[in-house]
Amino acid sequence: MIQQPLQDFITTGDRRIVALVLGGLLALVAVTVGLALAVVGPVYTAVGLAALAAGVWVIAGLENALWGVLAVITLLPFATLPVDIGITPTFLDMALGVAVGLYLLQWMTGERRRLTMTPVHGFIILFMLLCLFSFVAGMRHAGMSFTVARRLLELLLAMAFALILVDVLDTAEKIKRFVLVLLAGGTLAALIAIGLWILPDGTAASILGRLAIIGYPNAGIIQYIEQNPALSERAIGTAVNPNSLGGTLVLIAALAVPQLAAEQPLTGKRWHAVPVLGALGLALVLTFSRGSMLAFAAAVGFIAVLRYRKLLIVFAVLGVIFLLLPWTQGYIERFIAGFQGADLATQMRFGEYQDALTLIGRYPLLGVGFIGTPDIDIYLGVASVYLTIASNMGLLGMAGFLLVIGAVFAYGWTAHRHLTQMPGLYPIWLGLNAALVGTLVNGVFDHYFFNLEFMAAATLFWIYIGLLLSTSRLALAAEQDRLLREGGSGILRSTSGRGAAW
Repeated sequence: MIQQPLQDFITTGDRRIVALVLGGLLALVAVTVGLALAVVGPVYTAVGLAALAAGVWVIAGLENALWGVLAVITLLPFATLPVDIGITPTFLDMALGVAVGLYLLQWMTGERRRLTMTPVHGFIILFMLLCLFSFVAGMRHAGMSFTVARRLLELLLAMAFALILVDVLDTAEKIKRFVLVLLAGGTLAALIAIGLWILPDGTAASILGRLAIIGYPNAGIIQYIEQNPALSERAIGTAVNPNSLGGTLVLIAALAVPQLAAEQPLTGKRWHAVPVLGALGLALVLTFSRGSMLAFAAAVGFIAVLRYRKLLIVFAVLGVIFLLLPWTQGYIERFIAGFQGADLATQMRFGEYQDALTLIGRYPLLGVGFIGTPDIDIYLGVASVYLTIASNMGLLGMAGFLLVIGAVFAYGWTAHRHLTQMPGLYPIWLGLNAALVGTLVNGVFDHYFFNLEFMAAATLFWIYIGLLLSTSRLALAAEQDRLLREGGSGILRSTSGRGAAW
C-alpha cells in the first residue's frame, strides 16, 4: 500500500533529488539517535528505535497492521503512550486506529470496492447500539465521565473490528496467517509468564517495574493466591492480572488443540502443536485461575466430542497424571475449596453475585449504565460477564448479547458440513468454536471479556467472533461457488443434449 510510491520515487525519480532526500533522512536519524543517547540513555533509545521500526512495519500494509493488533494484545496489553498529549492512548488504541485507518484508506483509494457481510452483522450492530443507549441512559443519575465514554468507544471499536475482519480476511491463506501470528504471540506470552514466575519475586518485580514508563503498575506487581505472599505466586506475564492472563491463554490454547490431530496442520507438522500447548498449558496452570482451567476443560471437551474423540483419552491421561503428582495436591485442594465455597476468593465472589442480583432486581430492564449506580448501597463490578452485562445494560442488554452469541454459533454451524471438506480450515473453525465455548464458561467466573478496564481481553474476544464469522463465510461461499459451477455444467449438458437431438 505504502511501499509502492516509495519504490517508484527511488527507482524512477531524479537521482540527485533521491540522494538529497535519503541523505537528509539519514542525517536526521543520526542527530535524533545521538540526542536520545545523551538524554535518555542507550536502553530507552534502543527500545524507541525498535518501536519506530515496528511502527513503520505496521503501517506498511493492512495485514501487517492486523498482526500488530495481535502482538499488542498478547504481549503488551496494558501499554500506554509514555507521553502525555492531553489523553493517554494505549498501544492497543494506536494499533486498532492504524488498522482501521488503513482499512478505510483502501475504500477511499478504490482498492476495496465490495463490502463482505454476514447475517450476524445486524445482531452485532444492534448490540453496539444497545451499549450506546445504556451509556446515555445511565448519565441521568451518574453524570458524564469522559474516561468511561472513551473506554466504551474502545469497546465499540473492538466490536466493529470483528466486522472489519470479516471483510479483510477473505481468503483461507489470510486466515491461516492471522491464526499463526495469534498462536505465536500467545505462545511467547506464555513463555514470558513462565519465565517471570520462575524468577525470584524481587527480580520479576524489578523487570516488570521497568514497564511503568509505558503505563504498567510499579507497585504491588507480583500476584499471590488471595493476595497472601505466604501462598503460591500466580503467573501474570505482562497481563497484570492472572485471571485475565488465564482467559487469554484459554482462547489461544483452544485454537491450538485441534492442530494435534489436523489433517493439514498450520505449520505442516502435528507435533509442532505439542510444545505450543505445553507452554500454554503450563502458563495456564501457573495462573491458578480455576475458572480458566474449567473453561479450557470445556473447550477440549467440545473439540473431542464434535470431532477428535481420541483427544478425550489423551487429556484424560494427562488429567490423571496431574491429579497424582505430589506437587499438584495443593492446586487440587484449592479447586475443591472453590467448589465448596470454603476459601476467601470464592466467598467474595458469592458476595459480589448477591449484590449484582440486588442491582439487577431493582433495575431489571435497562440496568444502570456504565458510569455509576443511582443508589449508594449497590455498585458496579462483579466477577461474571453475564452479571456485568445485566448490571450495565439490564436484561435487555443480556438478551442482545445472547442473541449475538446464538447467531454466531448458528451461522458457524451452517458451515460445519462444508468445512469438513476443507481440511486446512476445519481445525481453525473447530478451535474458534471451542474457544468461544470456553469463554462462555469462563464468563460465569470472570468479567474480563466485558470489562472496560481490560480492553485487550475484550478485543480478543471480538476478534474470535470475527474470525469465526470469516471462516464460516468462506466455507459457505466456496460451497455456493461449487453449486453454481455444477449448475452451469448441468445447463451446458442439457443444452448439448438438445442440440444432439436436433
